[in-house]
Amino acid sequence: MAKEVAHFYGRPAIDAYGNGGFRFADMSHRGSLFFLPSGVWGWPVNFADTLTVEDFEPVFDNATSLEFVLLGCGADHVAPSAELAQAFARHGLGLEPMTTGAAARTYNVLLAENRRVGAALIAVE
Repeated sequence: MAKEVAHFYGRPAIDAYGNGGFRFADMSHRGSLFFLPSGVWGWPVNFADTLTVEDFEPVFDNATSLEFVLLGCGADHVAPSAELAQAFARHGLGLEPMTTGAAARTYNVLLAENRRVGAALIAVE
């Protein structure tokens, strides 16, 4: 997966989600996003049930700055594949799948607590 240009260099809270995108730091983005220590990155995925290890290369590039990653699976909770779970374990990262709404809210709370958390959020309508 080719890396995309960061939309925001920093760790903003998520102001809103839905309508196919997200709002953060007085900005908006349509589509899925990574919220990582290195910034907010576009993520060209639409469905949790088709995720591959390669889809998470930017997360693994940030692994030393993270404890775990919240996976916002969209409108429904989807369990990650065994291969994906093993890849996160190899990188010393926890992976917590949940709906995108729950992941966005949890990310904001943990960010406010200065936790070493990242989020991979699939956009929802």
